[in-house]
Amino acid sequence: MKVTVVGAGAVGASCAEYIAIKNFASEVVLLDIKEGYAEGKAMDLMQTASLNGFDTKITGSTNDYTKTAGSDICVITSGIPRKPGMTREELIGINAGIVKTVSSSLIAHSPETIIIVVSNPMDTMTYLVHKTTGLPKNRIVGMGGALDSARFKYRLAEALGAPISDVDGMVIGGHSDKGMVPLTAHATRNSVKVSEFLSEERLTQVKEDTKVGGATLTKLLGTSAWYAPGAAVSGLVQAIACDQKKMYPCSVLLEGEYGLNDLCIGVPVILGKNGIESIVEIKLSDAEKAHLSESAEGVKKTNGLLEL
Repeated sequence: MKVTVVGAGAVGASCAEYIAIKNFASEVVLLDIKEGYAEGKAMDLMQTASLNGFDTKITGSTNDYTKTAGSDICVITSGIPRKPGMTREELIGINAGIVKTVSSSLIAHSPETIIIVVSNPMDTMTYLVHKTTGLPKNRIVGMGGALDSARFKYRLAEALGAPISDVDGMVIGGHSDKGMVPLTAHATRNSVKVSEFLSEERLTQVKEDTKVGGATLTKLLGTSAWYAPGAAVSGLVQAIACDQKKMYPCSVLLEGEYGLNDLCIGVPVILGKNGIESIVEIKLSDAEKAHLSESAEGVKKTNGLLEL
């Protein structure tokens, strides 16, 4: 099992680290355009192997895509990160060109690969990969929902005063501050609905805190977060690599599901060896449907800025 991560910045290096530590891949290739940067990150990570007990080989490459040949899964994190006060949508001009070039270079050397898109604006970048590569829809996965759901569960556990292992919840919709749809009515604590423990007002606060989860961290850190995004990616990669058939909300091309067409947006999917094995259509309330439709309009508006 060979995995390539393009972009050796904080998010990309975090992806490589978490994938290696889980010890399910034989090799992780870290690639970057900055001379020596990926090689340095790879060497630093390899020097943790004996300490962290993994045998995954991590190699670095400066823009040499031949090193990525035969990758089963490729992760695209490249592009500029958010700065404080910046929306994910404002990154589109620069990142679209980068993602288009990276995805075509990866496919040239690994034609059977499954691509996971992390670059922002993530739903639109996932759509761009669909429109420019011609890969089947099951082999293109947008990461956002897994990260947003992790942040949702963090906020739920905080509100409940519960261990996070007790909490389950999901965020669908667009990977943006306004587009996220945290499904509070479906969230549970050890199979009991969280509404049994939390007031409607507190749940609303949890929902709003979740939606600005990324912006909150960007304000504190001065750049985008990296630990949770890296962990989210590693979860998706492992589900595919190990054919786990796990359910994650991911950005996927919709063709009528949830009444939506011709866009990529976060909905529950089953991940396995073929990438997206199936799209899961869960029953939504009228309010949740309305929020998802509103989110879809926002994603389509951003897609309209692409020069396809």
